[in-house]
Amino acid sequence: MTFDTSIRFCNSCGASIEIAIPDGDTRERHVCNNCGRIQYQNPKIVTGCVPLWQDRILLCRRAIEPRLGLWTVPAGFMENNETLAEGAMRETLEEACAPVSDIRLFGVYSLPRISQVYVMFLGNLLRENGFAVGAETLEVRLFREDEIPWDEMAFRVVETTLKRYLGEREHGGFSIALTDLH
Repeated sequence: MTFDTSIRFCNSCGASIEIAIPDGDTRERHVCNNCGRIQYQNPKIVTGCVPLWQDRILLCRRAIEPRLGLWTVPAGFMENNETLAEGAMRETLEEACAPVSDIRLFGVYSLPRISQVYVMFLGNLLRENGFAVGAETLEVRLFREDEIPWDEMAFRVVETTLKRYLGEREHGGFSIALTDLH
C-alpha cells in the first residue's frame, strides 16, 4: 500500500502519527500516537459530463495542469454536500459555462493506480452556442465524431468514455458501464 507521507500529524489533536494496523483492522493505517484516531486515505471521486448537441460533443482544452493544452470533457473532483449529478453539472458550468439538461449516468471507471473513481454522465446542451471558455479552459468547441482530436486527449478515461459513447450511439442504445482502468 502506498501512503501519503505528508500526513504526519493527527487532524483531530495535532499529535504525531504512526503507520500501524489498528485493532480489528487488516490494513496499515495512519494512526494518532495520542488519541488513536485513524487518518483514513480514500479514493477521490471525479465526476464529469459528456455534453451533447445533436451529433456533436463539447470538449474543453485544458488551461491547467495536469495535461495543460490537451482536450477533455468537463470533469473534476466532487465537492462535499453535492450529488454526483450536481457535481457533473457544476463542472460543466465551471469549465465550459454550459448548462446541461437530461443528465444521465453513463459510466463508472475505477483507476486504482491513482486512487480515483470517475463517474461520467451524458447531458444535453440547452443551446447550440450555449457555452464559453471557463477559468480552467483555453478553448471550448463542439466536435463531430470525425473531428475529435484523439491524439490530443488529456486522459485515457475520457478517451475510453468517448469511444464507448460513439460505439453505443451507432447501435442506438446506451448502457451503464462499470470499468477498471489499470
